[in-house]
Amino acid sequence: MSNTSIRRGTNLPRMGDFNESVVLDAIRRHPKGLSRVELAHATGLSAQTVSNICRRLLDQGLTQESGKQSSGGGGKPRTLLRVVAGARYAVGVHLDPAVITYVLLDLLGTTVARRSESTPLGTDTHAVTAEMVSAVRALIDDSGVEPERVLGLGIAAPGPLDAGHGMVVDPPELPGWGSVPLRARLAAGTGLPTLLDKDVIAAAVAERWMGAATETRNFLFFYLGTGSGMGLVVDDTVLRGASGNAGEVGGLGAACSTRALVDEAIQMGALGHEFTPTGPQDARRSLDELARLARAGVQPAAGVVERWAIRIGRGVCAAATLLDSDTIVFGGPLWPQMSEPFLSVIEPMVAASPYVKAVHPTRVTSTRIGEHVAAVGAACLVLDQTLSAQPGSLLLH
Repeated sequence: MSNTSIRRGTNLPRMGDFNESVVLDAIRRHPKGLSRVELAHATGLSAQTVSNICRRLLDQGLTQESGKQSSGGGGKPRTLLRVVAGARYAVGVHLDPAVITYVLLDLLGTTVARRSESTPLGTDTHAVTAEMVSAVRALIDDSGVEPERVLGLGIAAPGPLDAGHGMVVDPPELPGWGSVPLRARLAAGTGLPTLLDKDVIAAAVAERWMGAATETRNFLFFYLGTGSGMGLVVDDTVLRGASGNAGEVGGLGAACSTRALVDEAIQMGALGHEFTPTGPQDARRSLDELARLARAGVQPAAGVVERWAIRIGRGVCAAATLLDSDTIVFGGPLWPQMSEPFLSVIEPMVAASPYVKAVHPTRVTSTRIGEHVAAVGAACLVLDQTLSAQPGSLLLH
């Protein structure tokens, strides 16, 4: 059993909540179940502490006994524990300039309900947030999940954010969204505890929780949607920065937006002027055509995409070297269209990165979660905050 990503507990007194999270997180990472002996070994907690915690988790309905496991040597079989997926749920909302996506996840990160709608045009943010509240309520109602089982609501939004006040602050592709108290509006409207993070950070949380990076403690997530950014995880900690806006990649020359790709394609003659977008939804449709031409090797479309791939490749190589990452994950709403031409350029760039002598391989992969990774990540913000061990809770005040 690998425990490379499992946090270690503490046997100090009055740390029950932290240790409960450590044990629950360890069980969650092994869907087939773990015995109490394995939990003690994985978490570093005493057998008695593990036994007491397991009893509480069983009483709360968060875990259940799931069969026996031979202990070897003819000893008494050990009882396995696993998480009850439907014991609790979390809602995730991704506010993208083109599409708003809503998901409902269970404790194992399985999507049990999802809906999407085009982001309304215009600058009436009160009307948009009211629609978002209605959509969240409908998502829960239509799923049949008991509302009291929903832990909270996570929101993934394009930056910049004022994380302390829960506001989006004039995102480039969302006119009229200057200093909008998005967290407070959705919390008041839904009655759910609510968290807000940048979409790239939420996506990194999703990959850490249940995606392509569950077996590593150090990785980058490159997000490609209406805009782009990089989620950073170091020593199993998601980096948010002083204001919650870590992950901007313009300084690395790796910023890539749907509009910029399409504009360059039109300028270079790869797309006709009829593909000039009037908004984010139009830009996505134009990018679909550019990606189709690039995959077919049609010039100059393939050249436009290759140049953007090189810029992104240089950026992720520099960031991976700076942070000593062993994994680079790509994803986001536009990644399915661009993955083939981009990876054909970026993978060899990472393998031959000139920045430092490689002392470990760097894996390059695509998300396993799909195009809704930011919405899933928004729900994972809630699961992570509520159920994962938070080292900050050990600080004495």
